[in-house]
Amino acid sequence: MPLIKTLIVDDNPMARLALKHLVSKVDYLSLAGECTNPIDAINFLNKEKVDLILLDVEMPEMTGLEFIKQANISSMVILTTAKPDYALEAFEYKVIDYLIKPIALTRFIKSIERAKELFEGNMLSTGQEDYFFFRSDGMWVKITFDEILYVQALGDYASIYTLNNKYTIHVTMKALDERLPADRFQRVHRSYIVAISKIQSVGESVVSVGDKKLPLADSFKTLLLEKLNLFN
Repeated sequence: MPLIKTLIVDDNPMARLALKHLVSKVDYLSLAGECTNPIDAINFLNKEKVDLILLDVEMPEMTGLEFIKQANISSMVILTTAKPDYALEAFEYKVIDYLIKPIALTRFIKSIERAKELFEGNMLSTGQEDYFFFRSDGMWVKITFDEILYVQALGDYASIYTLNNKYTIHVTMKALDERLPADRFQRVHRSYIVAISKIQSVGESVVSVGDKKLPLADSFKTLLLEKLNLFN
């Protein structure tokens, strides 16, 4: 797994020291830097991208919440503060967590695990690439879109079927559906996504992919036929 690049933003030197100690205890975190105020943090982020910001709330000149509003942050954010007063307001900004100082290691790790799950989900990026990485059996595995035959939902997991392999990963069907290119993949059932180029036949309520017959729901049928130029 790639390391999660982490930036600490806190005006208190002892708080920064405590956070650096916590970061050092998690082997998949990498300390990218530390800033004493939000202005320095904005300048830092203009030069370097980070995955996670450990952000103090109460700082002079600009609070952590004002920083989130003004900086247009794409990084994940965990707020750290000595006061619980801002908790409700904080979650309006879609922060991952809100940690009260002094922060216990067990509580910190619980929060970081949430960030890790989001980070791993974001590794399923599509962009202009014809592949993505996913975590399987403790390893990061690369798979190209051309390899995929179909995907089957299994609750909070999904199985990706290729000609030679089956990979079961911790990701929802909704997340996969959003990340797989719409011009190459189609949802045919609440539990199945198929590679359009791998479809061999389409029936009234079934789609054949390889030697597998998958259910075809009426709610997805029209769009599938359109993509296959079979609407007429």
